[in-house]
This record gives sequence, C-alpha cells and structure tokens, in this order.
Amino acid sequence: MPQAKTSYVCLPCRASYKQPYDRERERSCPRCAEPLVHVGSAFAAPKRRDTAAWRTLSVLLHAGVRFHKSCCGGPGFRPRTPREVRERMVYAQRTGTPYARALVRYEVP
Repeated sequence: MPQAKTSYVCLPCRASYKQPYDRERERSCPRCAEPLVHVGSAFAAPKRRDTAAWRTLSVLLHAGVRFHKSCCGGPGFRPRTPREVRERMVYAQRTGTPYARALVRYEVP
C-alpha cells in the first residue's frame, strides 16, 4: 500500500509540493534548496501571484498553525486575507490569547 502524501511549502518560492510524510527526513525546496515547511494534508495552496494570500499563509505558519485534517472533515477555519489576520492579531493582543488560537477563531468579537 503506498504511503499517504502530505503538503510541504516553500515560502520564498511560493511553491507547494505533495510528498510522502517522513518524520526523520528534512525536505528541501527543489528550486532554491531552502527547507520546506510541513503544512499538512488538508492544505490548498494559493496561486503563486496572489501575494496577499502568501503573506497570510506566512503569518499562519510562523504562528504554528497547520492544515491537518480533523475528525470532522477539515482543518477548520483559517484566515484568507491580511485583514482577517489583522483582526485576529488585535484580538489576541487585547485579550492575551495566544496568536495561534486567535488566528483559527471563526469570529472575533
């Protein structure tokens, strides 16, 4: 039985690759040789020319948010625009909530 594939991302190249998951192996980008970031199997990459979406993705990944499937069919809410990220970061600073938790909230009061 073939091994399941998961997504890896190179932020400088704005590229996504599906590869078999291996905990011990360090993946590197075939274009620039930078290390790839494991993002999970429920990841859908934005278009390479969509700079706002890639900036949003960069914030999510640096905060530790990933795109793993949950038991109910997906990774849950993830912000798609810089505005949604800013709203959740302001909420996190105002309430003292960790950034990773604030970024995955559906609604911000």
